[in-house]
Amino acid sequence: MPVTTESRTAVYTGSFDPVTLGHLHIIQRAAPLFDQLVIGIGINAEKRSLFAPSQRVDLVRAVTGDLDNVRVETFEGLAVDFVRSVDAHVMIRGIRPLTDIAGEFTMMMANHQLDPGIETLFLMADERFAHVSSSLLKQIAALSDDDEQLAKFVPRQIIQPLRDELRSKK
Repeated sequence: MPVTTESRTAVYTGSFDPVTLGHLHIIQRAAPLFDQLVIGIGINAEKRSLFAPSQRVDLVRAVTGDLDNVRVETFEGLAVDFVRSVDAHVMIRGIRPLTDIAGEFTMMMANHQLDPGIETLFLMADERFAHVSSSLLKQIAALSDDDEQLAKFVPRQIIQPLRDELRSKK
C-alpha cells in the first residue's frame, strides 16, 4: 500500500439506542487503528427509538470523551452516503454471535455494490459482550432495579438516562 498524507478515517454506524458496552468495546478497539473514527448514529424515522437522536449523540460522546480521535454525528439515509460525506473509505462493523455474520455479509455486499471504494472492517465482539443487544438491556433495565446488573451491559454513565427514559415511556 502506498504511503499517503491523506487522513485515515473510518466510520462505525449504528442506532446506538442506547450505546452498550459491546459498542464501546468496538469503538475503543477501532479508534487506535485510524486517525479519526466517526460514530454515525443512524436516524430511521420509521423505527421507534428509545432515545432521541440528540440524546444518543450526547450519550455516545459521554462514554467516548477520553478518545481524542472520535467524533459523533447523526445521519439519515444510506450508510455509504454518510461514509462518503465524511471523506472516509472504511466502515467498521461489530460482529456478535456467528448469526450476525450472514446479515453483515449481505450488508457488506450491498454496500460494495453501492460504492466499491468503501471497505468494511469486521471486528468480533469480545465474548463478554457477544450476547449484548439494545433490546436485551432495555428488558433488563425495565425489570431490574439493580444498577450493578445493568452495569454488566452498559457504561455506568448510561444507566440513569436509560432508567429515566424508560420511566418516561410508561
